[in-house]
Amino acid sequence: MPQTLFVGNLPFNTTEGEIQKLFSQYGTVISVKLISDRDTGRPRGFGFVEMEAAEAAAAVAGLNETEYNGRPLRVNEAQERSPRDNNRGGGGGGGGGGFRGRDDRGDRRPPRRF
Repeated sequence: MPQTLFVGNLPFNTTEGEIQKLFSQYGTVISVKLISDRDTGRPRGFGFVEMEAAEAAAAVAGLNETEYNGRPLRVNEAQERSPRDNNRGGGGGGGGGGFRGRDDRGDRRPPRRF
């Protein structure tokens, strides 16, 4: 059964191909996904690797805390993401956040002219 591993503290110039090659020392890599910032497109320094469970365990044992391009890798079993709280602000969906056209006193500001 496949298992997903979290790989953190990656150098920002790391490619999916490099991670594929690194983890293939421990078995067949099913997939590699490096995460980029949704707004800027820049790498965020972490990603996920999917492998068979026994091979994934060997990869964790062999690669966690090892140096890769000058940085100590963090490799462990990926955890399920907890559901987002839609009341915490941020963009989109149901949450608030962002500029609403009011200053600190609650007065309406005049519209910006560009």
